[in-house]
Amino acid sequence: MRICVIFNPTARGEKARRFRRHLDEIGAECALKQTTFAGGARPLAAEAIHEGFELVVAAGGDGTLNEVLNGIGDVPGGFERICLGVLPLGTVNVFAKELGLPSDLHRAWRTLRQGREDQIDLPQVTCAMNGVNEHRYFAQLAGAGLDARAIELVDWQLKKKLGPLAYGKKDEAIFLGREIAQHRDYSEDTAIQIDKEVKRIVNGGYENAKNLLSKNRETLERIAQALLEREVIDANEVKLLMEGKPLPEKPRTPPTTPQAAPSADPKVVRPELRPAPGFTRGENPAKA
Repeated sequence: MRICVIFNPTARGEKARRFRRHLDEIGAECALKQTTFAGGARPLAAEAIHEGFELVVAAGGDGTLNEVLNGIGDVPGGFERICLGVLPLGTVNVFAKELGLPSDLHRAWRTLRQGREDQIDLPQVTCAMNGVNEHRYFAQLAGAGLDARAIELVDWQLKKKLGPLAYGKKDEAIFLGREIAQHRDYSEDTAIQIDKEVKRIVNGGYENAKNLLSKNRETLERIAQALLEREVIDANEVKLLMEGKPLPEKPRTPPTTPQAAPSADPKVVRPELRPAPGFTRGENPAKA
């Protein structure tokens, strides 16, 4: 089986360094393709298909995996012509963990060499990128809104320093079956580094929020006054208020005609008592 491994030669982290130390060993059993720019794994994966490889391996994290996956999708019939493999060298490696792939480099490489195949779902999303519709495949998850924004704002240098956010492991007490303590499995130096970064992030966010509110105080007061007067304002009205323009006059609601209260039992029809024609109320008929 012809194998092509795509990797980032500048990737940091202990796993990436260990991989580079074994390049000669792995390279004797496959072809190696190095990325030279961000997003470079995608065209390399398409190139591997045209060169007749049967297995293309993403050596890296979930980002590298996504690039290789979309490179395969760029070639018509690419997913029928080649298989996708993973050497988990990233920080978290969510995809590899979900599939139960070994995290150890040598065990993962032996698994790939065995040639066992599994099928997975392959969702696709179409989104606007710089005004152009782009089709993207994803193997595990796609997010829009808060989670996507959180990933966009990740400090990648901090991520390389600290790795996954889940540093501690919960330790259950032997009585009552309740978790009353947490075991910390990281050093004091790492704890100090985490505290400093958290303090920097929180203080920076506070100052940014305070400056933003102070700078736009007049706009906030206009919006607050409009809400007091109208109770509800729509997006167009908010835009007018932010631009300092007056709101259009609120349409007046016509007065409603009071209606009789509905019956306590809506299923029962209560007829109105009216005298029959030619009769008045009472026992005596009216004169003709």
